[in-house]
Amino acid sequence: MNTLPEWTDLRFFLELARAGTLSGASRRLDVEHTTVARRIDRLEHQLGATLFDRSREGYELTEVGQALLPHAEAMEGAALAAAEQIGGAEVAAHGVVRLGVPEVYGVKVVAPLLARLLEQHPDLQIDLLALPRFANLANREADLGVMLDPPSTGRYVVTRLATFRFYLYAAPSYLERHPPIREQGDLARHDFVDYVQDQLASRELSYLNELGFTPRRRMCCSGMTAQLEAAALGMGLMMAPPYAVPDDGRLVPVLPGFFAERSFWLAAPTDLYRLRRVRVVWDMLREYADSRPGLFVHGAAPVMQGGARAASAPAPAPAPKNALRRVALPKT
Repeated sequence: MNTLPEWTDLRFFLELARAGTLSGASRRLDVEHTTVARRIDRLEHQLGATLFDRSREGYELTEVGQALLPHAEAMEGAALAAAEQIGGAEVAAHGVVRLGVPEVYGVKVVAPLLARLLEQHPDLQIDLLALPRFANLANREADLGVMLDPPSTGRYVVTRLATFRFYLYAAPSYLERHPPIREQGDLARHDFVDYVQDQLASRELSYLNELGFTPRRRMCCSGMTAQLEAAALGMGLMMAPPYAVPDDGRLVPVLPGFFAERSFWLAAPTDLYRLRRVRVVWDMLREYADSRPGLFVHGAAPVMQGGARAASAPAPAPAPKNALRRVALPKT
């Protein structure tokens, strides 16, 4: 190493590592792409090492670049924390927070919460990424995110946000036109609305494959918003969590007690989790999920202080991870 790198050069290094292209990094930094290339060349010259492999597809970190990445991220986190403290952010949250959430959960649950949060923190700004996939925290697409698959490598703070269940629903018009459903075996004769199988955001979303037979998927969509509309139009049965289903009668429960159970995880890079503005959003999501478990599981009671559940309703019986609970209703 010839000279110590400047923090500003390391910032260019970080954004190029996250974006993977000069144009993407230049948009993040609001500079020309030639400026990004020049700063990376200077940093590599200072360090006496190649940090990126260049190709037509973009820039990919070399082994040396991978080794430098956590040190650059630590410097970034320290710089952000210092800026917050100097600006008085230890008292009031301010700045921009990019929050990545699944699309329906983001629209139905999170967006209304943010209106109240922004009233409480007038200097806070939120970029809500409500996506049909899960935000990529590794390239800093979001500062924190809600996902089905928590990060297994890297420096992250991760917590289970909520255990939730996908229940079976159908439009009344569909049920009128098709054979009755009294037990799980009857489902083999019915149509389903589901995700496009080769574009699943997570393998956790392949719950219909656990039915014990090959489901007849008549309509597949990349996101749940389109699935809800297709099912409401009578195209088939679908599975969805309680928070996703509108209370307008267009979709009704089918085969009560039948569900697939999954978990939402909340994660943030360790350096960003230390920031006041990120923790404010983090705490809001945690507290609301604990206070409104009925959004995730029918009949669930809220978690009181200390982690206990209210005595007015029993806690739901635990189900094995990734298991569909099998039930049979009395025949009429």
